[in-house]
Amino acid sequence: MRVRIVALALCLATSGFAFAQTRRPAARPVPLGPPIREAPQMTCPAPLGSGVTAKQAFCDVLIGRDPAAGILITIPPHRGDVTLTFDLHNRHTFSEEQMKDPRAAFARYTASVGALTQDNTLISRAVVQSEFRSANDLVDRIGGGAGPGGLKAVAPTGRESITLTIPEAEAQVSILGEKLTVERAEGTATFTSAGRPIAIISNVMLEYHAPPPPRAPAGKTPVAKTPQSKTPAPKAPAAKNPPAR
Repeated sequence: MRVRIVALALCLATSGFAFAQTRRPAARPVPLGPPIREAPQMTCPAPLGSGVTAKQAFCDVLIGRDPAAGILITIPPHRGDVTLTFDLHNRHTFSEEQMKDPRAAFARYTASVGALTQDNTLISRAVVQSEFRSANDLVDRIGGGAGPGGLKAVAPTGRESITLTIPEAEAQVSILGEKLTVERAEGTATFTSAGRPIAIISNVMLEYHAPPPPRAPAGKTPVAKTPQSKTPAPKAPAAKNPPAR
């Protein structure tokens, strides 16, 4: 009986060792490469123009609910979540005439915008609040206008650096305006009508990790060809000597 128990234990140990030998180790995840930071491909439905000082492109943010009508930011093929950054500004209409009365020139702006997926899911909101009192509060002036020096009256004021995390599954993000509140000496006004420009964005950047390269297809083992036996060609019959006359 003791001999049988020892034999059974040896058999179980041997089978367990064989099972452990046949288990394949778990595949290691491919490590992420260095992050890529670049300006994305972007569609701006209401471009405001470029700043005359920083040469930065500015884009109006319009109030809306349809992601297709917003500022569309295309995300390249990537792995993992993506970081979207941009500067959010308030939108001020500058007037030299208005600057003669500091009380009339004062304005406090609060603008809120949203980043949405293409199926209208809100990813995150961003808010910028700033006060305007003098021309020194303008971030830059926009060229291409009919004002003095060829400047536009609309200009960005205030600056809020926004950082948003975009889920890995998304390939495009839309920026749309939600609400603008303007406080002046004469009172407060709130704007929520679709299509109204309420803010400005600039300096849009993406940071992401590139996806791993596609795996090369496994090479096919060439099928060995069966050597074919070559039948030697029949020899021509030897010429017979003609009979002697």
